[in-house]
Amino acid sequence: MMRLNCMLLSSVMTLAIAGAAFAGDTLTVTSWGGAYTKSQEEAFFKPFAKETGTKILQDEWDGSTAKLKGMVETGQVTWDVVDVEPSHALQGCDEGWLETIDYSKLGGKDAFIDGAAMDCAVATIVFGTIYAYDAAKFPNGGPTTMADLFDTTKFPGSRALRKSPKTTLEFALIADGVKPAEVYNVLGTPEGVDRAFKKLDTIKKDVKVWWTAGAQPPQLLADGEVVMTTAWNGRIYDAVKNSGKNFKIVWDGQGMDFNLWAEPKGSKNKELADKFVAFTVNPDVMAQQSKYISYGPTLKAAIAKVPPDILVDLPTAPENTKTAFVVSSEFWADHDEELTERFNKWLAQ
Repeated sequence: MMRLNCMLLSSVMTLAIAGAAFAGDTLTVTSWGGAYTKSQEEAFFKPFAKETGTKILQDEWDGSTAKLKGMVETGQVTWDVVDVEPSHALQGCDEGWLETIDYSKLGGKDAFIDGAAMDCAVATIVFGTIYAYDAAKFPNGGPTTMADLFDTTKFPGSRALRKSPKTTLEFALIADGVKPAEVYNVLGTPEGVDRAFKKLDTIKKDVKVWWTAGAQPPQLLADGEVVMTTAWNGRIYDAVKNSGKNFKIVWDGQGMDFNLWAEPKGSKNKELADKFVAFTVNPDVMAQQSKYISYGPTLKAAIAKVPPDILVDLPTAPENTKTAFVVSSEFWADHDEELTERFNKWLAQ
């Protein structure tokens, strides 16, 4: 009887351990959807799943800090790894709802380009917020400068802009003559903020759609709802390369930014999340993403592995950075709440 009981106990323990291992082999990764997430699937999710046997569940979010922060504060964390923006990383570190990144396991901070190795998030790509247009709508020559986005006389037609003050205000100032390198000096003053909104006033009636998801801009162009739209460069590139669309990117005044992996505190799969993040920041692995979407790697060693014919379409290509600015995560961490409040009130007027 004792032996039978031991055997039963052993069987129960084995099942319990197997159950625990199965639970640990499931990882929930949250990103932004569309072509960007598809590039992550090909470069990261599928290879990691194949190598480790992990089942990766996907979720999508719109960047709402309240949702991510709320998960941690209520102890209901269902996301293990989240693709975040720098402002999320700064806020999550300051308020304590994101894990600190251990760079000793990732090759050290010096392995990354400037700004990519944040305390509570590690960047995997550099992307550009740009604007694009449907070339068929401008047979005699399309727009070439940020000012042209706001010139509805020379380039008539409906526009789409991101429903966010971030980059929208910077673009307005650049269109109004502010040099990209000086945009945050100006935007950091009350007069500069007024100037940006005054410039937005000039095209408010022509903005047909205020988009909230990255997949919207190329679809809006494809459907003919707008002739120009701000967008993330990779979404437009995907529409051109994979769907044969006749869209053109205007690189003038582009806002260069990062997307980063972060881990919410309270995840039940932290060890597996750490392994996933480490896997994606291997130079050979990271360099693969640029084959599927035109975003640049953040590891110096990975950039060197990107073929020249692909590099030319990345935000970091020399020709594409001449009038670019790096989106200031520090500025938006300090001013996002107040400027979002003013932006939403402006939209409602």
